[in-house]
Amino acid sequence: MSRKNLLNSKDIEIILHRLACQLIEKHDDFSNTVLIGLQPRGTFLANRLADLLKTAYAIKDLKLGVLDITFYRDDFRRKDKPLAAETNEMNFLIEDKKVVIIDDVLFSGRSIRAALTALESYGRPEEIELLVLIDRRFSRHLPIQPNYRGRQVDAINKEKVLVTWAETHKKDAVYIESL
Repeated sequence: MSRKNLLNSKDIEIILHRLACQLIEKHDDFSNTVLIGLQPRGTFLANRLADLLKTAYAIKDLKLGVLDITFYRDDFRRKDKPLAAETNEMNFLIEDKKVVIIDDVLFSGRSIRAALTALESYGRPEEIELLVLIDRRFSRHLPIQPNYRGRQVDAINKEKVLVTWAETHKKDAVYIESL
């Protein structure tokens, strides 16, 4: 197995600022917008963006939620071992709000489809957008595309994109692993 470094911590920091600025261009003061990170890995990106929007760009009253999609996935019954649910932290409704779903890697699109189904429990949003750090554009099984992407990667199916965060791996990085 070989591992190639795609992004380092400085690259990720630059991308986070660019994504934050793109969100501000579209959502202004975020008074009618909520950010929702997908459990487990999208939450790191969502938290980083929310912190950046609050501290570097003075966005006040930013609503951030965390959504577990474990039992909304179409493959949850196909796993060898029982799945453990993550937590939902959605202390608001999304009725008539603009929702930005945040995940680390967009691969087949199945996680996003599951997120769309899970969101129905929290109301009917005015609009839903997708923000991802990495878009694996040639791997899609469903017609789902990001509105905001950090980096587009042309990885073949035998390659895996691995995102590490300082919170869990002591450093921010994105790698492509070949099996």
